[in-house]
Amino acid sequence: MKAPRVAPPKTTSSDPIQASPLALQSESLHAFLRLYGVLWSRGVVDPATKEVARIRNARRIDCPICKAIRFAGAREAGLTESIVDRIRDDWAARDLAPRHKAALALVDAFHDEAGAPSPEACDELAAAFTPEERAELAAGVALFMGFSKIAVALGGLPDEIPVHEQPTPDVPA
Repeated sequence: MKAPRVAPPKTTSSDPIQASPLALQSESLHAFLRLYGVLWSRGVVDPATKEVARIRNARRIDCPICKAIRFAGAREAGLTESIVDRIRDDWAARDLAPRHKAALALVDAFHDEAGAPSPEACDELAAAFTPEERAELAAGVALFMGFSKIAVALGGLPDEIPVHEQPTPDVPA
């Protein structure tokens, strides 16, 4: 583990977010967690597809925490580690659902093309998702990217952590 660039707050919390430098801005963190909870618990895109996009983003950014987390709702919706193993740089050549491939193309467009998918990727997105789902998926990818980049930029992350399941984010009380 490299030293953090920003020291986290003193806390006894075992929650990795509450024990991270993000907690230094509690009002902003609470607003983010509320939006993130709405995305995951009240959205229209199925949890497995959101998780495919989130994991691809985590791998692109190389955030060890984000790469290791698996949300329970995605697992309950059928996302297995076998499917996760196919979310590599060569995902387009892998056996994945068309819906997942369209979501992965959107993630890669966010990273490589400033969020503007190719015309072919736009056609695949339109075939796989309703307009409401496309809007939610784009917002989700933006949140995944931003949150991962913040975590990496602040530093102090472990080099690697084991894959583990966490509850699906919900709207905080």
